[in-house]
Amino acid sequence: MPREKLTGKEKAAILLIALGPQKSAEIFKHLTEEEIEELTLQIANMRKVSPEEKEEIIEDFYQLCLAQEYISEGGINYAKEVLERALGDDKAEDIISRLTSSLQVRPFEFARKAEASQLLNYIQSEHPQTIALILSYLSPSQSAQILSGLPEEKQAEVTRRIAIMDRTSPEVVKEIEQVLESKFSNIVSQDFAAAGGVQTVVDILNSVDRGTEKYIMEEIDIKDAELSDEIRKRMFVFEDIVGLDNRSIQRIIREVDNSQWAVALKGASDDVKEAIFTNMSKRLVEMIKEDIEFMGPIRLRDIEEAQQNIVNIIRKLEEEGEIITPRGGDEIIV
Repeated sequence: MPREKLTGKEKAAILLIALGPQKSAEIFKHLTEEEIEELTLQIANMRKVSPEEKEEIIEDFYQLCLAQEYISEGGINYAKEVLERALGDDKAEDIISRLTSSLQVRPFEFARKAEASQLLNYIQSEHPQTIALILSYLSPSQSAQILSGLPEEKQAEVTRRIAIMDRTSPEVVKEIEQVLESKFSNIVSQDFAAAGGVQTVVDILNSVDRGTEKYIMEEIDIKDAELSDEIRKRMFVFEDIVGLDNRSIQRIIREVDNSQWAVALKGASDDVKEAIFTNMSKRLVEMIKEDIEFMGPIRLRDIEEAQQNIVNIIRKLEEEGEIITPRGGDEIIV
């Protein structure tokens, strides 16, 4: 069978055969059950493949991987230029077109390789909605640095817009991307691109300095108390207790009613239980364990409510400077 007539599945099957069972098994770990089933069936039905065909498909796969790496480094234009020099115009065009037909390059890929201070200079005078869109696509650490460098009057507004952002049309994303850096050309999915949201804000605020975070949250609280509460709920979750130091956990234990611990710990992981019990007296541990054992079945909603009440106490103690919760980018205090 001439190579030109091979389907994508057939090429994939030949590649896996050529790589051998051990490497193929590693690749299967990253595939869906349906993909594994289809490829296994294809391999089973594969006719004998000549060494020349194997070699050609491996080379083809290598060139595609190389092209994808070039795209990650500098975008489509950069990849095309490098491949043209190495393989000629026709071959480069073929590889790029095959890649871009299925590959989705995340918008603002070039920006994630730039210094946050440089990006700040480009975007600080933009409309808050534009800044919010850009920050939604950057890494949390980059976004945190940029957010901290914005004028105070823009910090909270940009954060609020990230949190309530849902989907943005690919045309708008691409237009902003091209304006920000016209020498880069990236592919945007033709589906509406999902970006932003509350979790994006949490990731960013976990990286900014506490002063910036406090100011932003106070401003959002004034404009949208419900949104502010949702963000705060995700800033520190009950399971994060395992990251606290013993002194802080002991301080929290003193503020929480014993019966509340029993309910909250009934649905907690072993790691959380260990972190709490390690910092309690032996008598108190035995008492809470007895309470857990004899309370019988309990609604998940009640467990979550008890855990949230404890998290609220932790937030209060942190605001009062009684404890320090671990946050992204914090220095370790010894």
